[in-house]
Amino acid sequence: MPRKILIDADPGIDDTLAILAALRAPELDVVGLSIVFGNADVDSCALNGLRLVELEGNDHIPVARGCGQALIIPTEELGTHVHGLDGMGNTNPPLPHGQLDSRHAAEFIVDMVKAYPGEITLVPVGPLTNIGLALRLEPKIANLVKEVVLMGGNAYVPGNISPVAEANIYHDPHAAEIVFSAGWPVTMVGLDVTTKTRMTPDYLSRLYAAGNPAVQLLERIHPCYKAYFDKHYNLQGTIHTHDPSTIAYLLAPQFYTVEKVPVHVETEGKCAGQTVPDKQHQWGDRPPVNVLVDVDEPAVLQLLFDLLSK
Repeated sequence: MPRKILIDADPGIDDTLAILAALRAPELDVVGLSIVFGNADVDSCALNGLRLVELEGNDHIPVARGCGQALIIPTEELGTHVHGLDGMGNTNPPLPHGQLDSRHAAEFIVDMVKAYPGEITLVPVGPLTNIGLALRLEPKIANLVKEVVLMGGNAYVPGNISPVAEANIYHDPHAAEIVFSAGWPVTMVGLDVTTKTRMTPDYLSRLYAAGNPAVQLLERIHPCYKAYFDKHYNLQGTIHTHDPSTIAYLLAPQFYTVEKVPVHVETEGKCAGQTVPDKQHQWGDRPPVNVLVDVDEPAVLQLLFDLLSK
């Protein structure tokens, strides 16, 4: 039976790749998308969520709009310099046909988890605001969720939005601290593995050649994303594989090296958003989480290629 997942996203170019890969995986049953701010404003991200479920005939999947700002801190800037003002590489795609679910994303998450106790894996690939708020609305969901597999954080490598912080955690560190301390099963798919998984120009050219609607969309929106990586990392057309790595882990956890360690999130000051592994349990008795620290890059890239090119 396919594994039920609920993706909480801020689509977003790498979110787009992750969502399309998940929708194409027969091993996964995407029961909904909940939408948060991050790569663009939440309204743009919500439209993109509808576009993505409609692209290849998955418009039966509900999409719920959620938080447009962090729980406590003001939002300094969005990721539009990476993903475009529309979150889709400034391609301004046509408006979707469908309508958003009437519930706030946090309510939607609570309802779905209660409807399928012990079955839902939450897959947050944006700021953790919706997830943190859902926990505040109904703390009991911590005992009802099967697992949380999130893209965010960095254990032993530098940050990408500050010297010490990854962008998703940085945008709402208070929500992240709620999620990491909740006591439910958490897997952190962070920069330790996502920056080691790189889609090269040759890989992307072969992917685009598949010609299906998913890769045609990726080919249209990727230039903006590539330009960011070229400017800031001098990758010459190569891109890091951030959000799609969560889907790869769900499908093939054997491709990753995992370390079980408690993680604390710094919420203030210059180090806000830093995810700190506490190997020696010096900061109290917090339950450990699964932190991905290494990856079989060729195997993950082949898995994603097979999903997206079919």
